[in-house]
Amino acid sequence: MVDLPSTPHELRDDAHYAPAFSSTSADAHIAALNQTASSHGHGGLELGARDWLSDEHIAADYTLLIQELQRDNPDLASRTRLVDPLIAHYHLRLGSESVAARAFQRLVHNQDGNDTADFLFLPVSDASVSDPNRRGSHWSLLLVDRRERARPAAYHYDSAVGYNDAPAALLAQRLGARLELARMTQQSNGYDCGVFVLDGTRALVRRLAQRRRPGMLHLDSLVVDRLALQNRLRC
Repeated sequence: MVDLPSTPHELRDDAHYAPAFSSTSADAHIAALNQTASSHGHGGLELGARDWLSDEHIAADYTLLIQELQRDNPDLASRTRLVDPLIAHYHLRLGSESVAARAFQRLVHNQDGNDTADFLFLPVSDASVSDPNRRGSHWSLLLVDRRERARPAAYHYDSAVGYNDAPAALLAQRLGARLELARMTQQSNGYDCGVFVLDGTRALVRRLAQRRRPGMLHLDSLVVDRLALQNRLRC
């Protein structure tokens, strides 16, 4: 057993980022997200029993999940975007209005130029670009339901409830979606928030495949499986 941190400041889950992309490489990276699978590789990524998850771990497991969706449920795969953490953080949340708008358009449109994105899954971090000392301390998950294009809803799942309220609200605002708080199991240690994001995403995708409404998709009975994630990333 691991004692819970006594304050949110001590919840030091990894949400660290590499330096921001240049504008040219950013465009290329965003464009890659519209392809049938993400450009991120996943082979040989190590994750220890108490290691913090980086953006690479999340992007790699999102690549695996979209590949599984394309195989098992191509219709849902075509309407779902699993957003790279770097894009969610640097471009959609902290980028200029023009950068965010360009990133959003690249995400929601398919290769034929049609807006087919009904569901966006976005990892949320409190990492800061302007303050180098705030390299991030927590991951949470934002699911944006865009089936009603004029009234999108953003459901926020946080395994340390309240911790990522501000960045989630800003991200939802940048996406033009009303923010809704969804219930999620609370983590019992200081290192599993990223696992909650990944296992929460997988649980929500399974329920969407069953055509359940996102507004009813609380995750208060979610049980995360770090060992299964370790095995997926190691392959």
